Parts: sequence; C-alpha cells; structure tokens
Amino acid sequence: MEKLQLFEGSLPVEQITNSWYDEFRNSNYGAIITFVGVVRDEDNIEGLSFDIYEPILKSWFDTWQDRAKKKNAIVLMAHSKGDVLNHTSSYIAAVCSPKRRVALEMIDEFVEDFKANAPIWKYDIKNNTRVYAEDRSTPINGAGLLN
Repeated sequence: MEKLQLFEGSLPVEQITNSWYDEFRNSNYGAIITFVGVVRDEDNIEGLSFDIYEPILKSWFDTWQDRAKKKNAIVLMAHSKGDVLNHTSSYIAAVCSPKRRVALEMIDEFVEDFKANAPIWKYDIKNNTRVYAEDRSTPINGAGLLN
C-alpha cells in the first residue's frame, strides 16, 4: 500500500480510512490517529481546487516517513488534485504508532508542517472559476513564489 496517495477530486474518506485501518490494525500499533480535512462553506466559495508539485511533495513526505520511523511509527496521507466541493474532504492524514502519545504528537506536527511546507497550491472556486487563495497561502522556502 502506498503511504502517500493522490486522488482526482474529493476523497473517498471511508474507503481510505478503512483501508488504512485494515492494513495496519494487525501490525501491533496501539494507536491509529487520523485527521480528515473538510472544505468549509465560507466566503461564498463553492469549493477549493488544488495543484500539486508531486516530486517535491514526495520528497517532503519521505522526510516525514524517516522522522516517524525513528519513533517506530508510520505516516499516511491522501490529498486531492483538482476541484473539491464544499462539505467533502481534500486531505486525510494518519499516524500509526505503538504508543498513543507518539501518534498524537506526530499527527499535530505533521498537519501543521503540511500546511506550512507541502507544495500544494490552493484556489477558491467562485462562480465556477478558480481564484488563487493568496491570503491563505504560505510561501515555500526557496520556491520564489509569493514574494
């Protein structure tokens, strides 16, 4: 099973989280902590749209796998490409660990680092048009964007 999964459009939350549970529940992990991000209906948007630079995302994600491995844990992630309508999911993350404290701390760190450093660009969908969400975007160090 791929620990990093990308999907076109809204995520099939139950399918993803159930497959992770089925895959790892017998691996002696005492904690499987998941985070599901849902697109909110706010600011008159119809949804969000995402562009992903996959080579950098994979590299960023691999560094998290290395961090998790040092704590006998694993990190899982699914994210949407393209359009995701309100009240559906664009992002799911999970940490599996023998110890709940490790999993709880790592999921928080992972989600926060994802928001700050993952090479994913977000657009609002308004009137069926993608509008770059600059006010909610974070510059990626060294990328030369959003200067």
